[in-house]
Amino acid sequence: MQRQFMAKTFKVVAATGMLGSGFQPASIDKAIALGAQMIGCDAGSTDAGPNNLAQGKCHFSAAAVKRDLSNMLGRALAAGIPLIIGSAGTSGSDEALETLAGIVRELSREQDLHFKMAVIRSELSKDVVLEHLRAGRCHPLTPSSPLTEEEVGESLHIVAMMGVEPIQEALAAGAQVILGGRSSDTSIYAAMPLMQGFRPEVVWHMAKILECGAAAVTMRLAPDSMMAVLHEDSFDIFPLREDYRCSPQSVASHTLYENADPFDLKEPSGTLITRDSQYRAISDTAVNVSGSRFEPAGQYTIKIEGVRQRGWSTVILGAVRDPYILAGLDDWLAQLDEITRIRLSNTIGEQPYEIVTRVYGRNGVMGELEPTPNVAGHEVFILWDVISGSQALSHSIASSVSHLAVHNPIPKWKGLISGVAFPYSPSEIDRGPVYEFHMNHVLVPQTPTSLFHTEFEEV
Repeated sequence: MQRQFMAKTFKVVAATGMLGSGFQPASIDKAIALGAQMIGCDAGSTDAGPNNLAQGKCHFSAAAVKRDLSNMLGRALAAGIPLIIGSAGTSGSDEALETLAGIVRELSREQDLHFKMAVIRSELSKDVVLEHLRAGRCHPLTPSSPLTEEEVGESLHIVAMMGVEPIQEALAAGAQVILGGRSSDTSIYAAMPLMQGFRPEVVWHMAKILECGAAAVTMRLAPDSMMAVLHEDSFDIFPLREDYRCSPQSVASHTLYENADPFDLKEPSGTLITRDSQYRAISDTAVNVSGSRFEPAGQYTIKIEGVRQRGWSTVILGAVRDPYILAGLDDWLAQLDEITRIRLSNTIGEQPYEIVTRVYGRNGVMGELEPTPNVAGHEVFILWDVISGSQALSHSIASSVSHLAVHNPIPKWKGLISGVAFPYSPSEIDRGPVYEFHMNHVLVPQTPTSLFHTEFEEV
């Protein structure tokens, strides 16, 4: 999109790190008083796993989302500045996006607000993904394997992560409120200043620090707003709560957040390079950032996220404190696996299933990546997760596992023992359907906006 004449500064505020997590309304008032030219807010995340995309459900309640929107919408319109929200309803799926749009319409009626709204859809059909796959315009991201047609067919929902271009088109068309499907977190904040002519290296780095609201402060007690002021070759960043402050370290460290490489940050249109970036305190609360670089990509790509159902899950929660079991825990677990396999071969036959065992208190969080594997306590907490093709089968298998586990013998003790304490009765807890992300790939679109569809509405 063609750039407009560049102003001397551009001021932008991120209301909070995720829509529904809350913020102080006074922070937005302060930002507007300081001359904020747009309000942005990310509404999505994959932190909670694939369930949100699979089921179209928002991580936060509708009441929490409505509260945050209410504190932004009227203020943005009164100030005459755009409100841009990306990754609606946590996942950015069409269902989640429509739910968010419904809340906005409800607020407009209650507060008698009138504005032009753009709703940018980013959910893809299987046919669109197959078309790109067959044309050789679908590539895996490390460490994924090439996508197959069978995997596409297994998908429940697929979303494309938009860059700045669909948002810029909506702004150019006069939208005052923009609701986006799945979006790059940074695109929310980069779209408008790029249109204003600011340098991409300054804009993208600003957007990276701003994307999570007040997360880049030295000590974040609760979610809140953050503000940035762009200059020609640098930007200033500072919180809006009186008791928050930014330091060079807190701002620089945010480049580590959700990135495989803290120095090379990938965007659809290129790579932000922060190796030579400088972070300088300009007050007790604000930091100036300069020296970043941006390398345009040789090929524009759009990341896609897809989910499929993995099965049905039943979990068992148990604790072990017997020192003799703990001393030989690996052998005890291996023995349990073997007697469970024998038992199930005689009861369910060849039906496929999976039992995932996690031991908390001993490498349960990081597994093989644990840097201190030999540090152990006096007890462990064990989670058995049984996954199969039906809830009834998973529950049946879990019933066998729990019974065999509680009486699994060790050489030290003679006779029948009870070695596992279950905190709940029944010990088998049905979780229902479980899902997994199975796409970590990029598509090469015809244009930066070709995968997205924008609908305009006079609210």
